[in-house]
Order: sequence, then structure tokens, then C-alpha cells
Amino acid sequence: MSDWLKWTAPVAAVMSIAAPAHAIQYMSVEEAQKTAFPGASFAEVQAGRVWKASSGGYFYYDHVVGKHLLIDYTVAIGADGRVRRVDILNYRESYGGEVHDPSWLAQFVGKSNSNEVRVNSDIRNISGATLSSTHLAEGVKKVLSYHASHFR
Repeated sequence: MSDWLKWTAPVAAVMSIAAPAHAIQYMSVEEAQKTAFPGASFAEVQAGRVWKASSGGYFYYDHVVGKHLLIDYTVAIGADGRVRRVDILNYRESYGGEVHDPSWLAQFVGKSNSNEVRVNSDIRNISGATLSSTHLAEGVKKVLSYHASHFR
């Protein structure tokens, strides 16, 4: 075995283990904004994280750790302080992608800061994606809490 191969083979093995095995980009921030608030324009309130929709309401971009890797998601909150829509933008884990399912995400619609927004309470768990489900629910609750304390 050449010296080069002795040194590069272990590095290549580690890099292949560390790299995400599966990554899906479902939509961009701009596409999610247009879906959540059709026809609205957006004024940035907090650089790259929070926008105010011209039609009323706010749009948030955030991320949480699934099991090991980040999940990028957005939360659209109407002028009434309730969730209008939650979208998954990027999912990087090799399993647990069911959190992108529209029927699972629809559970958040209508929730406000006064709701618990917790898995196994008012949000159902996804078997095999428990950490992703839990962390996304915690993330949506964090956004609702932030919104209630800053924009209500």
C-alpha cells in the first residue's frame, strides 16, 4: 500500500461517515413566503430571520437540530398571532422525513402562544422521527413565544 493511500483512506472513511447521507431541499425562503402570504410583499424586520408581510402577519425562518443535523423551517403567523403555516425548507437526516408531510405540519395551523405545542400533547409524534418531531414542535413554540413578546 502506498504512503498516500495509508493516509488518505482513513480520512476518506471519516468524511463519508460525517457527511449527511440524505438531504432534501423542498423550497426556498422566498417560495415559502409566497405560499404563506400569496401576493404580499415583505419588509425585513430581523436580517434573514423575520419579515413583516404587507398583508398583515409575520414570517419567520429558523432551524432546529433533528437527531444530528439541522432542519430549516419557516413559520407564518397571521395578524391574529396564530400560525398560518409551517413549512420544512431543508431536511438533512437520512430518516424521519415524515415531518415534511402536509398533514403532520397542518397540526400547527391555528396554534398561538397560549397553546402547549408539544409532541404527545397537542402535536402527535411520528414514530421513527421522535427527535425531529419534538424539536420542530419546540421550535414552533419558540417562534410563537418570541412573536408574542415582540410583536403583539
